[in-house]
Amino acid sequence: QVQLVESGGGSVQAGGSLRLSCTASRYFACMAWFRQAPGKEREGVARIRRSGGSTYYADSVKDRFTISEGSHVNTMYLQMNSLKPEDTAMYYCAANLGWCPSPLTAPRFAYWGQGAQVTVSS
Repeated sequence: QVQLVESGGGSVQAGGSLRLSCTASRYFACMAWFRQAPGKEREGVARIRRSGGSTYYADSVKDRFTISEGSHVNTMYLQMNSLKPEDTAMYYCAANLGWCPSPLTAPRFAYWGQGAQVTVSS
């Protein structure tokens, strides 16, 4: 059974940092982070293409968040710096076996984790 497991969420004050981890049960060519705040649609945050390592970021997180592959196989990270209250959301790891879609929209990803809550207080 294919699994994606997030960890590393929590609460932090504005300006602080958190790192999310996603561990997959198998190799995925494309992995991404999405987030969903209460009452809002799920939005793409960042994406990484495993072959070559190319990345994409939403404008709202560019220069603050960094997506990367872990040293452990099938692990991905999201380093979040300079966090703002508007970054508060449930963060989800998503993956595709081969296709790395653009634009970064939720329906284009086949596999999902259960989510990790990130809360940023002002």
